[in-house]
Amino acid sequence: MTLPSGTESARPFIPAKDFAVSKAFYEALGFQKRLDSDVAIFAIGPTAFILQRFYEKEFAENFMMQLMVDDLDAWWAHIDSLDLPKTFAVPPPRPPAVQPWGLRVAYVVDPSGVLWHIAQRRLNAPAD
Repeated sequence: MTLPSGTESARPFIPAKDFAVSKAFYEALGFQKRLDSDVAIFAIGPTAFILQRFYEKEFAENFMMQLMVDDLDAWWAHIDSLDLPKTFAVPPPRPPAVQPWGLRVAYVVDPSGVLWHIAQRRLNAPAD
C-alpha cells in the first residue's frame, strides 16, 4: 500500500488549566505563537504543539513532552534566567543530568502540570 505524502507533521494537543497563563509561559520559554484563537499554536524550530482550553488534573499531570536541543547548557541558562517558579508558580526546573537511558535531560513543568524533558541530542545517535 502506498501512503499519500506531503508535509506530514504530528502536533500534540497540550492541556491548559489557565489558557492565558500557559500562553505567557510558552512565550517566555521562547516558543513562537503562530495562532491565537480558540486554541493557540506554538512552534520552535520544526516542533509545534496546540495549546487547548482543556484541563483535567490527572491527564495534565501525566502528560509529557520532549524537546531535543543541540545545546542543553545554553537552554538551561535561558530556563534558569526566567525564574519560572516566581513568575508562573510552577515547581523549580530540574537542572541537566544524565539519565539511566543515556540522555542528558533538564526538566520543566508548565503551569498545568505538563512535564517537559529538555534533552541534549547525542552525536551519531540518529534515534535522538
